[in-house]
Amino acid sequence: NNNKKKCFLSKYGAIILKNISFCLYCISHIAMISYNIITGDTLTKVFMRIQGERHFVILMSTLLFTLPLSLYRDIAKLGKVSLLSMLLTLVILITVVVRAATLGPQIPASDDAWVFARWNAIQAVAVMSFGEVLLFFMIYGSLQEPTLSSWSLVTHVSGTKSTKRIACFPVVFLVQGDIFENYCRNDNLATFGRFCYGVSIITTFPLECFVTREVISNVFFKGELSNTSHVIITLVIISAATAISLSYDCLGIVLELNGVLSAIPLMFIFPAACFLKLSDGRWFRVYLFTKETL
Repeated sequence: NNNKKKCFLSKYGAIILKNISFCLYCISHIAMISYNIITGDTLTKVFMRIQGERHFVILMSTLLFTLPLSLYRDIAKLGKVSLLSMLLTLVILITVVVRAATLGPQIPASDDAWVFARWNAIQAVAVMSFGEVLLFFMIYGSLQEPTLSSWSLVTHVSGTKSTKRIACFPVVFLVQGDIFENYCRNDNLATFGRFCYGVSIITTFPLECFVTREVISNVFFKGELSNTSHVIITLVIISAATAISLSYDCLGIVLELNGVLSAIPLMFIFPAACFLKLSDGRWFRVYLFTKETL
């Protein structure tokens, strides 16, 4: 990350670093908003008898879980929480696979089942860019030897597998953005999957808050926060995300906005601009990547 900052600073100056910091802040903070929306929509169907519906669920999950976890200064202390999230993700995957096998034959045929794309397909690019940019950052940080060649190999393999899975949804059947919105509310297995999904999202929320707080710390406080500043900034970040998620419940538009404002610049524009500055010759030259160049 430091090498990337130095590279952009040397070629474009401080203004590009401010733009990158803004994008990093937006992608994490808007992700927090989307997580709250998912939590409210998902857990409300699990606890249907709770009064107040999604607003009550979002407030309680924030006060009881996401806020206390987000107040940690050391991200390493969230290791057990991340492990829980990974295990719940495995349970969710098993639930979806089981329901696909048992519920699939009961779905009636539709006339537009083989429609390849619609006019709103471009909007999906922004949503997928948001997911992909998080995937690439996490892959590089999790490698034991984070070299360019190993990162390239793992990224292409994981990206290819993800693309195949994503392609199954529009080709095999049309689904809503939140996959558990496609199941009946009286489906016990789907309700259990919704609960695991909601808890998984709650445990992911503090990681995004950590990134958002780090951006503010580096831009305005030179990377050093006192205990008081740490608590105040965390409260402001979470309060803003919670307030927006309480007043707005359309997950699709939030994800599209995050992709357009943050993911697309971070994933396509900034790296390409830096590459053009560093490369020699014409910008439209065809580059052949081999093991030696990597």
